[in-house]
Amino acid sequence: MKITYYNRFILLFSLFGLLVLGACKKVETEPRDWIREDLVWDDQDKNATVAGFFLNSVYTYIPTGFNRIDGDYLDAASGDAIPSRNNTQVEFYTNGRISVVNNPDPYWGNSYAGIRAANIFLSNIDKVPMAAITKQYWKAEARFIRALMYFELVKRYGGVPLVGNKIFTVEDDLEIPRNNYADCVNYIVSECDAIKDSLRLEKGANYGTSDWGRISKGAAIALKCRTYLYAASPLFNGGGFESNSNTKALTGYPSYDASRWQKVIDASEELIGIGYYALQSSFNNVFVVNRNTEVILSKQGATNANIESINAPSGYATPALSLGRTSATSELVNAFPMNNGLAINSTSPASGYNPANPYLNRDPRFYSTIFYNGATWLRRGVQTFEGGLDKPGGTTIQTKTGFYVRKFMADFSNNTTYTNQSHNFILFRYAEILLNYAEALNEMGRTEDAVTQLKLIRARAGITASTNARYGIPSGVSQSDLRTLIFNERRIELAFEEHRFWDVRRWKIAPAVLNTNVNGVKITKNADNTFTYQTQPAANLLFTNKLYHMPLPYSEIVKNSKLIQNEGW
Repeated sequence: MKITYYNRFILLFSLFGLLVLGACKKVETEPRDWIREDLVWDDQDKNATVAGFFLNSVYTYIPTGFNRIDGDYLDAASGDAIPSRNNTQVEFYTNGRISVVNNPDPYWGNSYAGIRAANIFLSNIDKVPMAAITKQYWKAEARFIRALMYFELVKRYGGVPLVGNKIFTVEDDLEIPRNNYADCVNYIVSECDAIKDSLRLEKGANYGTSDWGRISKGAAIALKCRTYLYAASPLFNGGGFESNSNTKALTGYPSYDASRWQKVIDASEELIGIGYYALQSSFNNVFVVNRNTEVILSKQGATNANIESINAPSGYATPALSLGRTSATSELVNAFPMNNGLAINSTSPASGYNPANPYLNRDPRFYSTIFYNGATWLRRGVQTFEGGLDKPGGTTIQTKTGFYVRKFMADFSNNTTYTNQSHNFILFRYAEILLNYAEALNEMGRTEDAVTQLKLIRARAGITASTNARYGIPSGVSQSDLRTLIFNERRIELAFEEHRFWDVRRWKIAPAVLNTNVNGVKITKNADNTFTYQTQPAANLLFTNKLYHMPLPYSEIVKNSKLIQNEGW
């Protein structure tokens, strides 16, 4: 890196200052705020105070979500939304600009830093004479975070180097090859099984209010369940696109095995068997009530109004800052059925869908997820019609589709401004486990058992049961048709929770949904105060097979000659 003349001046001035100080008193040989290793792992610290601080720093490596890709949701590259701004980094995934040196989601370095931090903690914590039960929990938590880091790597890159408990130094040989996909899956699952009974039990006396956000037994089982779900899915379960057999083994199993779905079923039933987790009666409360029985693990954060300020419709600049960063697509909007569970494109008039009044009587989750024309917010109706307050035209950042994203926000429809809210990003929740369970049951030919799980999700959503108590799911539904319904249910239930981006890849449907136009709606206000709705293209997305897996960073490839790059990069 070049040093500018300004920086040289600052450097010389700093050195001069040190010399002056040195004439007056002893120069520090290490920063005064540096906590030495012997103080972190203090054999006299029965309360393990500083070691606890270190473990908290390991927790910071747990992934976060929301608008983390340069101010945008990752789902803005999934077909469910697009950025309201132009030339954003998240668009690299859909415009072909992603590369080995240009990836806005660089999880390689973050994950291995987290793995190293966990290993440092695990190799030293036994020096601290703390309470045995607390030490048991802490060790298991560090191992969970390490396993989670590996999952984050594997879902992006496929197999990666497994370093075990090793803490590398500059003297070590860092030329380590990638382990194959199967090795990595086995490692993650074995770690989850090894630690699950050493973690706090959610309904036990050792999991109090002050422990909220700590990793529990349910989190370990949920990670195992998700790992198995990915491993059983078409992309990884013998369905890799690679032409080279060695590379294919790095990014998935070489051949298909239907029994991998049974492992998802077993893990789902294990978590359900804990007997603590349950769906909330209100879908929106899952995201705005800090502690509830649907959340298995969430990344803790300070209370604030950031989600509202970043994503609410941009016309609400006063009295509350609203930037309108994310434009939901018509494809996501149209995925929400009616409140009777029937699709809006149903050939049956029983659906009740009215194109002239398209947002009436929809699945209640729609109203918690999407800002649409006419929705009430901060005591006025949202105006995404042409020339409306939330789509005025000109250079203002505004919706490109006629929609904004409302999910994760409290109900501010009757407020005059925003108030601080709990915005903890949920990594695992019970509804996902039920959807994993339904998907695996269906793939194993247990279609009606899968329907039972889907009915639980739809009932909580507020969809009406109808006379046959199937919540819009056809009687005698086929495995193929239910698979389509499950895909759609995940799309709308888990929208903007960083599932859709990966789901369309693991299902191998990405070319169909990410190599096409996505649409919005042009809304015209008529003289009689009615509206005309016209579908129009909003963005053109590009997808090629190499995007099924992320490229290993160029900086890692040049440092480690034994790393094999993913195909296409």
